Amino acid sequence: MDKLLALQAFAVVADTGGFSKAARQLGTATSSVTRLMDALEASLGVTLLTRTTRQVTLTDAGATYLDQIGGLLSQLVEADESVADAGSEPVGTLRVSVPVTYARIVLGPHLSAFLDAYPRVSLDLVVSDAFLDLATDRIDVAVRIGAPTQDPGLVVRKLTENRRIVVASHDYLDEVGTPAVPSDLASHRCLRFPYRQGRQSWTFSRDGRSEKIEVRGRLTANSLDILREAALNGQGIALVPTWLVHDDIVAGRLSTLLESWHVTPPGGDAQVYAAYLPNRRHSRKVQTFIAFLAERMPEALER
Repeated sequence: MDKLLALQAFAVVADTGGFSKAARQLGTATSSVTRLMDALEASLGVTLLTRTTRQVTLTDAGATYLDQIGGLLSQLVEADESVADAGSEPVGTLRVSVPVTYARIVLGPHLSAFLDAYPRVSLDLVVSDAFLDLATDRIDVAVRIGAPTQDPGLVVRKLTENRRIVVASHDYLDEVGTPAVPSDLASHRCLRFPYRQGRQSWTFSRDGRSEKIEVRGRLTANSLDILREAALNGQGIALVPTWLVHDDIVAGRLSTLLESWHVTPPGGDAQVYAAYLPNRRHSRKVQTFIAFLAERMPEALER
């Protein structure tokens, strides 16, 4: 018995729930899959599969065994891909994490161009606002927004600035008035992102001087989409990235305020950057994807 082939067949049988389905997926005869499963069970001395006329299911021992070999099979695939990916053409599955709203607005529209340009690469996108552990979650590239990490275990490459602006709807400004200087914000309803607990302030700078303004409001949300929607509905003034509201400004749905001032939220100036583990440094698919982002993202943000 070819043990590796048997393990791979066992995983496919468990996934498809039948010998014939597994055989079609593996490109072999049903009888060959059946013999492999019989031989695997005989070598282990346990029953891995419960066979009925309608389907094939895992026994408790089979479920435990599948869980244990699943990681090994995944590592084998990754090892095969890593060797192939060291060549001149990017090859294999690329697992990328990216923040939710950024994925929807900025990155999403460019994915088709990447897939068309590199037909031997498959993308596995993990859309999450959490800073995932790249090793634990098997992430090849993390697209992140914020101050670049100082973690010596990660390689970081800046993609573009994450410039933020102050905006409000015309309805809100008609009702409450337009702030002329940063200190005017103290009397306005501000839509706040919870960079930290407690009181929040936005820092404005111009001509070598800075001014910190404590902002208040009835809505705080850790979702940029929610803050944008609230601003569009006239609920207050928001401090948001330009990429989030570019189309709204162009369409006249939102107005930019205090344009002669540079504004910094409590989290500090931020970048859009890519992070990856040092062992991905020579991965062709990783470096190709990052180069693609570095070329496309500034264009997307300035469109």
